[in-house]
Amino acid sequence: MNPSNNMLCGTFFETLWSLLSSRVAMSIYFVLLFGSIAAMIISVLYLATEKKQAKVKPKKDVLPEEEQDPTLKEETFTGALDIKDDDDITSRFHTLVQLDRAAQRYKQPRYDKDISLKMICQNFRNYAASVLGLYYSEEDIRKFIAGIGVSHLMVMQGLSGTGKTSMATAFGSYLQNPSTVIPVQPMWKERSDIIGYFNEFTKRFSEGTLLKKLYEARYTDEIYVIVLDEMNIARVEYYFADFLSQMELSPANRYLEVVSDTWDDDPRLLNRGMLRIPENVWFIGTANNDDSTFAISDKVYDRAMLMNLDRKADLFEPVRVDGDRISFSHFKKLVEEAKETNNLTEEMNEKIRKIDEFLTSQYHITYGNRIRRQMEEFVPVYIACGGTEIEAIDDMIAKKVLRKLDGLSPVILRYSMDALENIFETTFGLQNMTLCKESLERLRRIAM
Repeated sequence: MNPSNNMLCGTFFETLWSLLSSRVAMSIYFVLLFGSIAAMIISVLYLATEKKQAKVKPKKDVLPEEEQDPTLKEETFTGALDIKDDDDITSRFHTLVQLDRAAQRYKQPRYDKDISLKMICQNFRNYAASVLGLYYSEEDIRKFIAGIGVSHLMVMQGLSGTGKTSMATAFGSYLQNPSTVIPVQPMWKERSDIIGYFNEFTKRFSEGTLLKKLYEARYTDEIYVIVLDEMNIARVEYYFADFLSQMELSPANRYLEVVSDTWDDDPRLLNRGMLRIPENVWFIGTANNDDSTFAISDKVYDRAMLMNLDRKADLFEPVRVDGDRISFSHFKKLVEEAKETNNLTEEMNEKIRKIDEFLTSQYHITYGNRIRRQMEEFVPVYIACGGTEIEAIDDMIAKKVLRKLDGLSPVILRYSMDALENIFETTFGLQNMTLCKESLERLRRIAM
């Protein structure tokens, strides 16, 4: 080996040894040593803590944070039933089983049994104004109460800011059973988007808010209001199709398929994976008609009661009302009594028949059995709410019948508007049909 290379290597190792044995190196050694000892102590303490917690509350099938079902992190469900977070529930329907247990502790509240439909309208209007600062006309309140007396599905449409969502939520507040607002999402296309779905990875069912409320309602006699906010931001006949079909059946036969199989620890009220849709639940959808929404189909309009809120009501001095506790059973009884005692008069039936015959001959449009039945039920309830027969017929023809003329060709309307206005004037006296008159004026503008 070359002597110069030996000298160079010796010099290198001498320099390296002097660095490793210096005070700086020794300081580094001590820092690393103490750091290692501290890390070991922390690890031991952490493992001991985890072991202690595991003994107190064992964890079952814990998944990584990013793989956990997001629906399991929702806020505690609140409703008429006071549920408790029981750790021993192994069912795939965690909240529904909690509701089963809460139902065993539930005590029915004391309901107001002496209240009439007219009093409900008056008290609700005063409550909305005095407690919530929301003002509605007597006619709009009557239409709302009479509407839910006819159908369990209502579509509220009109200009933004006129109080569509507010009225629906105020009614739940007035009944002391808060309404449930479900914001409809643009991507909704099927039933699972609104009630939830079974997660194959977690083996748990992602229980949607609607499913929880439907299940809870089966145990109580409360009136439940479900608000589908901006319902036509997605296609209603897609995500709400099962409910639309079920509403054609008698209440005892309205079953919603939740899952296709049965597990031994499924909730008590699930029958072969199906839940009977309770009769004490109402769906109220709010709709805006603009470029960002879908047109609501006739399938939805025909099954629902419609309510147009196109203007804000005038302010008035309300009487302070703190709300009423009204059971579904009592409300149903009031509606049935109204239908039995306030039937359409023969004179009004004849007038309705004349309008139907004219529309059929001129436009090939007819009321149909469903709309005719809705008229026969809406008018008596509206009268019991404090209104008149002519007001109720005016509202029904304007929003359920004349609406069907919107899709006609302007040419057809242009050459038939005079005859259409004349049949209304000679039949009803147009001065008494304010809403129909407004609809006819709108149709004339379309025809021009």
